[in-house]
Amino acid sequence: MDVKEQTLQHAWKDEIFDIFKRGSVEQLVYVPDAGHSQVIKKAWADDVMKPVPVTTEEDGVAVVCGSWLGGKRAVLLMQSSGVGNCVNMFSLIKNCQFPFFCLVTMRGEWAEFNQWQTPMGSATQQAFEMMGINVLRADSPQSVPDVVSAGFDAAFVGGDAVAVLLSQSLIGRKKWDAK
Repeated sequence: MDVKEQTLQHAWKDEIFDIFKRGSVEQLVYVPDAGHSQVIKKAWADDVMKPVPVTTEEDGVAVVCGSWLGGKRAVLLMQSSGVGNCVNMFSLIKNCQFPFFCLVTMRGEWAEFNQWQTPMGSATQQAFEMMGINVLRADSPQSVPDVVSAGFDAAFVGGDAVAVLLSQSLIGRKKWDAK
């Protein structure tokens, strides 16, 4: 990968953070994930946006909803393998009609080495849709800013529930280090 490709590969991650800043996000709720690490690091370095690590994805849904009740905008970052953990908690979003926005790094797709990631990776979109959450998808670095911005506005301007899936080919190959 040449320097221009590397710059493009990482620029979209900065653009995500910039969308959150322009959109007055005050809490970045996340389950630790390498695919989201650049955005998480920027939140830790920011004076306004508070990073909120959680141990389970469903706790993240509750924190995001609670933030809204407290007058703050929050977004949730998670991996597709955690979406199945949230299905019951998604009823909170639907029943209380909270705006909701999350970014999901996908697993179980392109170049997956871990067969345990494949079932949830193939069911992620359907799980969201089944619970009334609209799904958008970004597959290229060029599409990320528009897709994330559109989903963010649908959630926080339109009052919708939106998940943006960041494809595994966009994130890059996961590598298992043999010891």
